[in-house]
Amino acid sequence: MDIKLEFVRKRSEFGRPCSFSDYLAEVTVDIPPDPSLADDFIPQDPVDFAFQESPVMALHEVNTERAQVSIKGVNHVEGGWPLHVDPKNPELTSRYREEVEREDAYTRSVQRLGSLVEHCIRQNNAIDIYEEYFEEEEEEEEEEEHPSAKTITVIRDPNMTKRMATRISWHPDANRAMAVAYCSLDFQDSRKDMSFDSYIWDLAQPGASDEALDVVQLAAKEERGSRSPGKGVGQGLFFSFPVYWDTRKGGLPAAMTPVEFSHRDPVYGACWLPSRTGTECFSGSTDGQVLWWDIRKMLRPSEKLILDITKEDQLKNALGASALDFAPTMPTKFLVGTEQGIIISCNRDAKSPPEKIAHLFSGHLGAVYSVTRNPFFPKVFLSVGDWTARIWTEELMDASSIMETKYHTPYLLDGCWSPVKPAVFFTAKSDGTVDIWDFLFHQKEPSLSLKVSNDPLFSLRVQDNGRILGVGTKIGIVSLLEISPGLCTARKNEKTLTSTMFEREARREKVLQEKHRERLVREQERARARPEEQEDPQEVFQKAKEDFFSTIKAERRRRGQDDLEE
Repeated sequence: MDIKLEFVRKRSEFGRPCSFSDYLAEVTVDIPPDPSLADDFIPQDPVDFAFQESPVMALHEVNTERAQVSIKGVNHVEGGWPLHVDPKNPELTSRYREEVEREDAYTRSVQRLGSLVEHCIRQNNAIDIYEEYFEEEEEEEEEEEHPSAKTITVIRDPNMTKRMATRISWHPDANRAMAVAYCSLDFQDSRKDMSFDSYIWDLAQPGASDEALDVVQLAAKEERGSRSPGKGVGQGLFFSFPVYWDTRKGGLPAAMTPVEFSHRDPVYGACWLPSRTGTECFSGSTDGQVLWWDIRKMLRPSEKLILDITKEDQLKNALGASALDFAPTMPTKFLVGTEQGIIISCNRDAKSPPEKIAHLFSGHLGAVYSVTRNPFFPKVFLSVGDWTARIWTEELMDASSIMETKYHTPYLLDGCWSPVKPAVFFTAKSDGTVDIWDFLFHQKEPSLSLKVSNDPLFSLRVQDNGRILGVGTKIGIVSLLEISPGLCTARKNEKTLTSTMFEREARREKVLQEKHRERLVREQERARARPEEQEDPQEVFQKAKEDFFSTIKAERRRRGQDDLEE
């Protein structure tokens, strides 16, 4: 059937024909511009203009010939049998089947079909015919969640006389238990009713400790063994000598170093070493010594290092160790934080003891309370001391830190990296606040600041999955915080972005270091060129005094304005 439309119209219905003529231009209306009307208009910037780039297509409809189809069904009950064989008779069918199976044609047909079926099966195992291989993967849009944390468990010191929770260590086997070292770091604190026990807490029953570690001195630090977690080997560090326990043998110490061959001051750091037996460790103390031990024979240290930065190997010139860090990825190197604010990078494989002190990093104004390597970039490490947390790299030996936090009003007492996100780290402050920093997004302010307690926070440690954070206070309360998924889940390309950020900051610090050296050289040349002028010490002192008090007054005025605004 043809579809058509006929349209007929007479010529008279189109109107009169047009008559065109040529003549000069004629001005019919002349309206001069009025500048006052321009104020009523608003200029449009930018101007949007729509246009069509694709070619114009015409629509054409065609009627095709109709195809007539019919649906029919076939009922297949039994087939493949000759006419003289009744399919319902089992004797005839079995006899005929045996005759066919004895023929050579049947064997050849089975072999030929078997090879075809095997080929199809192998193809099916190799390629999923239902999978779309070349489809672009749609990236799931991650919902931006506001950083948060909540307290899930609070563990209190069961003793009446409260002590500081100075160290927290998670069990290496699925983080099912937590060891906490308790002691008092106050000067000459000799209370008679003070307990000397540290505890291993079972997180399934946080109200009761899994085991108490009986000791005879105050525990300063405690570390769980990273090897053979089923044995539950722990190491505690006391006034001046290391002690270790075997939880299979109860709460009493399994071995203890003799006093005459141990440290002379409190031990503030200890680390296990990766070895075949899992029995080697080393400790650091404020007496300026680092001692290596084998827990199978703790009568004498197997090796000793004096932290003398003058490399004269004299104990009287040694710097006291206040923090210690060791990473299994760098088995010959370790970091030592000192009371003087200097971080020492040591190499155990050096030939002589003075050569073991490889590099020095100075920048803190007070003691270094914590130093830890980044789990993703071992050459990058975090230090916590005075009022700041600083990030360093071993690629720049004589330079300052590549990144640092702002100066806080309270002291920073501990810090650690996140085990799942390379740019996230945690800091504990003396006002009871935990700060969670993510340097990929914020470098001036923490991503999350949480008030945990009114007492100072002395220790914190995060689980291996990065979800639970343990925080210890001055009165022995350990709070377990659950962090939001945004701060404990690695994003796509986050490691690459963090590496780029560290490299960029290292290059920037290197350029600044070179400029600083050039400026020092120029100042030295100027000092040599001009005559020596002796300054009056009294005038210098008076000027420094005025600058100091003016700075104090400005800071007080600023804090007063901040309080009024709040």
